[in-house]
Order: sequence, then structure tokens, then C-alpha cells
Amino acid sequence: MLRSACAYVLPLTAVLLAALPPNRADACGGTVCEPGPNAMPVDQTGENILFVIDQGQVEVHIQIQYDPDTNAQQFAWLIPLPEVPTFSVGSELLFQELLNATVPTYGLQDNFEFCGGDTDSFPATSGASFTGDGTTGDGTDTGVIVKKIETVGAFEVVVLAGMNAGDIMQWLGDNGYQQDPNAEPILQEYLDEGNSVVAFKLSNDEGLSSIHPIVLNFAEPEGCVPIRLTRIAAVEDMDIRAFSLGDGRAIPTNYRHVLVNPLKIDWLNLGANYKEVVSLAVDAFMAEGHAFVTEFAGDSGVLSVGNFYSPVWSADPFTGLAAVDVMSQLNQQGLTDCSDEFFCQFNHPLVQGLLATYLPVPNGITAEQFYSCLSCFEADIDLGAWGDGSGFAKDLLARVIEPAEHAKTLVDTWPYLTRLYTTISPNEMTEDPLFLLNPELPDVPNLRIAQRDISCEDFSVVTLPDGRQVNMNFGDPWPQFQDEMPWEEDVDQMVMDGMPQPLVDNTPLIDQLLADWNQQHPPPPPSGTTGGPTTSDTDGPTTGPDTSGGNSSSTGTTFYSTESDSSPNIVGGAEGSSCACDGRGDAPTVPSLLALLGLLAVRPRRRR
Repeated sequence: MLRSACAYVLPLTAVLLAALPPNRADACGGTVCEPGPNAMPVDQTGENILFVIDQGQVEVHIQIQYDPDTNAQQFAWLIPLPEVPTFSVGSELLFQELLNATVPTYGLQDNFEFCGGDTDSFPATSGASFTGDGTTGDGTDTGVIVKKIETVGAFEVVVLAGMNAGDIMQWLGDNGYQQDPNAEPILQEYLDEGNSVVAFKLSNDEGLSSIHPIVLNFAEPEGCVPIRLTRIAAVEDMDIRAFSLGDGRAIPTNYRHVLVNPLKIDWLNLGANYKEVVSLAVDAFMAEGHAFVTEFAGDSGVLSVGNFYSPVWSADPFTGLAAVDVMSQLNQQGLTDCSDEFFCQFNHPLVQGLLATYLPVPNGITAEQFYSCLSCFEADIDLGAWGDGSGFAKDLLARVIEPAEHAKTLVDTWPYLTRLYTTISPNEMTEDPLFLLNPELPDVPNLRIAQRDISCEDFSVVTLPDGRQVNMNFGDPWPQFQDEMPWEEDVDQMVMDGMPQPLVDNTPLIDQLLADWNQQHPPPPPSGTTGGPTTSDTDGPTTGPDTSGGNSSSTGTTFYSTESDSSPNIVGGAEGSSCACDGRGDAPTVPSLLALLGLLAVRPRRRR
């Protein structure tokens, strides 16, 4: 039987990462422009793993995460693996770009019927603010075989084999690797299956700011996330995101695949309930808590290489460089922006950690003061720590530049990117999900936009991206529908070739329940008429109205992403960073706080 490569991070409770700079989004149409709010940080908690699966070879990038309240020097990560891999440093910025570029994003475009008369104000769509020393010991006495010991970036890494989990945990404890006693019976399961154990811990002189992803390479046919071990530190509905770069779309092979019911998404609040919908959909019948949804599948070109790689990054200038000139060189390469007095921005998450080691901040001053003006504190510089700069140059190359170059090579080489997501609770972590590729499956966009057409009678029809239409009164919350309305539309068993095998198909039921809803909520007759059917009647699914002309007088689109577990994040919108209204130039900008409280835009006065 082929064993599958599994990657695991223990324990997993929080992560501290710098958000990418936000992009402003403006949406406009007709005579109304609504300046979009600023982007909020993408949620990066949960377990994030990138697989590159290539003809029996698997490369796994693991974003190391940890509880910041623990002692970082004693903290350990455990990974059960079927063979001894090669190790290297991964790119933190690549993970940030993966998360930002593929986050599911819900938008709502409003079209208002022209009702004549003067104008008044209405609130635009808005949302609330959401988002050891290498000692091996006596292997004969302990029953533990040390297969490999090496330093990888900021981490000391050891690969252990043995028959008894207790012996391995004793070895780890004796050598400074902190472990959880609850892991022993689960670890024994992996040992019984023939796996070895890889343990990571930070080197003694490394701290929080030095943590980086780890890359593992080995010959295995599938990617795998060993979540059985995860359950000792997991929370309810823990997020797992599996990314894949390859020749085609990644699929779960032993977990189900779910398509959520789009009618369950709160489109008026731009997907604020997204995680709840996914959690209930993957827990539905035939999914049973062992299922993933596809959040994005398509061209890897959505990743902006410039966000994690720069051709001007070079370690060479730092060897032999005077310590007082370090920040000037980092500024020139764009790795920092510390040129203004008392201000210092680090454009790569590992640079500050390297500076803390080789150019530590003297006592009594702040990092901003020191790094923004090294010449001001030249007498206080620790020249012994800096030396001739070769140590800094070596680590900069290994932890920043080479990982970025490798990340660029991956994106340039592999044309297809997949993002899979699920939530899973400890009691459901009984089987490790496996992943392979199926190039025959269609793309899945991460941008989902609904359109709301609003009449002069305060009645609206919301058209979803799949063409379904929902009748409702303007100002009412998103409907809950009947109790029978399922959370999942489809549950499928994915296959390596061809289309999925359907296990549950709720499309007929969803369409019928929607038709029932629309019949119970018909459009009112237009002003000045006595009733009867109108051209805006929508009793069931349609292909959506024609929005190319007609009497719609104003439009506006707001975009939010759904990355956080209870609330959406605001992301860049359509049409670039500004828009023109009737040729009068760019739309005005507003503080993001106003965007969260509710923007005001002009709306034609309704006919009465």
C-alpha cells in the first residue's frame, strides 16, 4: 500500500503576521459613486499548507504557527512522515500572497430604478468591523533511532524512528523539545503505520520574529494533512486551508467535496456568515465532517510575484559592509523603509529578526530610533555582533532571498492554483485528508457578485451569480427561507479522472423552495396601477435581468472577503482605485471608519 506524505503543526492556536498593504476600492455607476472602504487584514489563523504534487514527488510548505503565550525557545512542532525528507526554509510572504490573492470575496451591486423628482440620501451597503544541542542519546537503550539532525534556518530539526511513542517523547523531553503527553497514543498510531517523527524547535538564540515556514521534499504520490494528531490542541471548527500548485485542480481523495448552498450566504451582509455556512455544509449528510469546499481554482497568475520576490534583493553587499551602513543598504533593496526619523517599516517579516541578532538595539532606545538613524547611535552599535557582516549575509540569503527565488520558480513553473478549505472539530479528526490532482475539473472563481435591483416601491430582486433570483422587500434582512432549505447544494466524491461522483444533489429541492419563497413574496404593483403581474415577477430561478440599460439610474458595488471566522474582510473592488462620475473626475475618498459605519450616497427620490 502506498503511504502518503503528511504534514502537521503542533499545537496550533494563533499566528502573528504582518498584513499586506491594503488597496482602496471604489465602485461607481450612473450618477452615483460610492468610495470603497480600505482593505482589512486577511485572517491567517488556522492551518495553512501548500502542496506541490509532481509525478510521485511531493513538496510541502508548512506555515509554522504557535501560541504566542508559550516559551518560543521550548516550543516544538511534530510532523509524522513516511520517510526522511529534505528540509529547506519557506517563504512567509508567499503564504501571505496565497491568502490575500485567493480569499473568497462577496460583492453586492445595487441598481436603483429611476423614480423621478428630486434626490435624497440613503445608506450604502456596509458591514460591521469584522476580521537542543544535537545530542542523540543512546539509541540502543531508549529504542529511539535518530535518522537525521540538522539546522534549517531558525530551527533545529531531528528525525526520529522507533516502535514506542513513549520512548520518542522521552527522548524529545530529554533534548529540550517540549511535548504534550496527550499526543502519545495518537503518535503511537503513526509509528504503528511505519512513520517516522520529525520534530522542530527554535534554536536557542532565535525568537518570535525568526519563525518562518518549513519546506519538506520526499517521494510520495499524495499530499496529506495528519489531523489525527492535531486534535490534542485543536478548537471547535478549526480552519484548514490546503493550497496546491500543479498542472490542474487539486481534490480531496478520501474526503468529500461540498458545494455550499448560495441561498444560505447572507449576500446583504456580503458573506458575513460564510464560515458558519461552510461549517454546517461540511457537517451535512454524506459529508459528515470529512469534506472540503473549493474556494479558488484557476490560473496561478493571480499571485503577484512582486509581493514575495524582488530581483534587487542581494546578500553580497552586506559582507564587509560597515555596520553603520546596513540600513541604507536594506532601504535601497526595499527590504526596509527606515529613512525617516523615528519611523521604520520592515517590508519582510524576517528582516527585523535578523537585525535583532546581528545589529541588536542598544538599551535605552527604541528600534525605530536606532534603525532609522544608525549614525546617530554609531558609538552604541554592537560591532562584535555584526562582525564583518558575513553572518548576516548568509542568513539573509538562506531565509529571505533563496526562499523567495524558489517561490517565484514554483509560481512560474506551475500554471494552476487551488485553494481548498474546511472547518473541523477535534471529534471529527479521525482520518487524515489526502490530495491529488484532476486537470479535467473546471475553474472556481473566488469573486462572487450578486446584483440587487430596487424598484420605486421599495421592492428588490437579488440575482445571485448562478442566476437564481430572490424576491424581498428593500431594507429587510436576508431571508432565512424554510426550515427544509439545506446548507449544502451538492456533496460529491472526487475522482482523479473525469467529473465528480454525486452523492447528494439538493438542486431540485433548493429551486423548489426558492420558487415557493418567491410566490409568497411577489412584487407589488407599480405605482398608479391596480395590481396584476409585472415584468419583474420572479417566481423561480432565472438567468438574471438585463442590466445593460433600461431605467436603472444608479449603481454601486461593495466587496468584502470572508476570511475571518465571524466577519468578512474588506478587499479591493472593481474598476481600479478610482472611478469617474459623469466625467467629473475621481470619486472622493473617505476614512475607512466611515465606510464601516455606513457611507451616504445620493439616491433619486422615490415616486409616491
